[in-house]
Amino acid sequence: MSTNKRLAAVSGIAALAVVASIIAGVFYGSVHVTVPDILKILLGKMTGHIWFDGEKNMEAIIWNIRFSRVVLAFLVGASLSLAGAAFQGLLRNPLADPYTIGVSSGASFGAVLVLFLQLPATFLGGYLQPAAAIICGLGTLLLVLFISHFSLGRLANETIILAGVILSSFMSAFISLLISLSPRDDMVNILNWTMGSVAMRGWSHVQMMAPFFVVGSVLILLHARELNVLALGEQSAQFSGMDVRKKKKVILIGASILTGGAVAVSGAIGFVGLVIPHIVRLLIGANHKYVLPFSLVIGGAYLVAADLLARMIIAPRELPIGVITALIGAPVFAFLLVRQRMKASTRI
Repeated sequence: MSTNKRLAAVSGIAALAVVASIIAGVFYGSVHVTVPDILKILLGKMTGHIWFDGEKNMEAIIWNIRFSRVVLAFLVGASLSLAGAAFQGLLRNPLADPYTIGVSSGASFGAVLVLFLQLPATFLGGYLQPAAAIICGLGTLLLVLFISHFSLGRLANETIILAGVILSSFMSAFISLLISLSPRDDMVNILNWTMGSVAMRGWSHVQMMAPFFVVGSVLILLHARELNVLALGEQSAQFSGMDVRKKKKVILIGASILTGGAVAVSGAIGFVGLVIPHIVRLLIGANHKYVLPFSLVIGGAYLVAADLLARMIIAPRELPIGVITALIGAPVFAFLLVRQRMKASTRI
């Protein structure tokens, strides 16, 4: 199949996946609403015209509860997947993701610290938790860069990953300490948060997440060409006239902003940033001009579908969404690694 035909096919599949996951996510619930009524409600809210003439509480359920949750799940999945694609492309390592680099653990520590200190939710206009998550995530990233630079005098990819693993374990230990020091009720809340969820969220969380999503996405999407050049090696990138250190820092900061914003509103959700970019590369190749936007779109649809599964499996109770992504992501990633290794062995 030619590249253009492949891109067209993948674009169609991605668009279908987004639409289907959103409709399914909004459709499923204890209150039955038909798909035409759902479309009328959403269309009416987006255009300002009245298309749905049913009960007002039905409109509130669809728009304020279900659709806001779906939008938030999409933003979180898109952020984590795009950040994972950036980390993997930048460090040229298939195991790199927000967790490997330590950014997610640092962001989780910042968000958990806010919960532990019981700071008022209205502080800083409601942006306290995402601000703390992003600051701690960026702080962890700076420590990773400092350790890498201090140990070798340069930002070596292998050292960045090793430093990230070390700091990730260190931050996880601090999170466990905060949990053990918390009162019983707060301990349950923090534990639930660390397993990841988009339940009981609304448009306020979407508004909280949106600025970080936009800034982080723009920083990364504008550097698709640089990621392609860096994939050839840092020496080749330097010969092309690129300021490798500066570009690395900008991409890392963009990915950290995405990770911090996602962690702040949904908790720790693993394997999205690890698996989705791999699947996208299998579908369309390694060109970051396509890998980045497709990772964003498919990652968003994937987390909406994962959230739907979390609601359905033991209904009326819900599973943490992080459990679903781990149960799906771990075997899929293991399969992809084995498949890649088998392909490599056949070429030798």
